Formats: sequence, C-alpha cells, structure tokens
Amino acid sequence: MMENGRWEMETEMHEIIYISVIKCPFCGFEKEEIMPVDACQFFYECTNCEKIIRPKEGDCCVFCSYGTVKCPSKQKANE
Repeated sequence: MMENGRWEMETEMHEIIYISVIKCPFCGFEKEEIMPVDACQFFYECTNCEKIIRPKEGDCCVFCSYGTVKCPSKQKANE
C-alpha cells in the first residue's frame, strides 16, 4: 500500500485455533474437543450415541465436516 510516498506491506498474523465443538450428525450431541495439531482426524466416536463419525466427502477430517472450527491444517492453508 502506498502511504506518505512510501510502500508499506500490510501483514496480519492469524492465530490458529485448536479447540472446536463437534456435533454428532446422528444424535446432535455437541462436545468441545482439542484438535490434533499435526494430523487430520478421520474417525471420531460420539461420546453420547457411540457411533463412529467420518468426514463428509471432500473434507479432510471430522472437524472440517462437523466442527465449529476447521482443523489446524485447513486454517494454516487459508492464511
């Protein structure tokens, strides 16, 4: 951006969020979970109905499909 006759770079630091509330697509139960930092979580067992949750087609993990926050890998990719 040009300001006062000088070019300045605008940078934003995006904080990675590691906590997400995941909602079971079978029973609707919601639970706050800490997401894995270095891997996508493909399976998740609902603590209420005990069914195994898998990501929707095209999503990398259950948090991207059913969480309130995308996984850390997707957050980093969107920076």
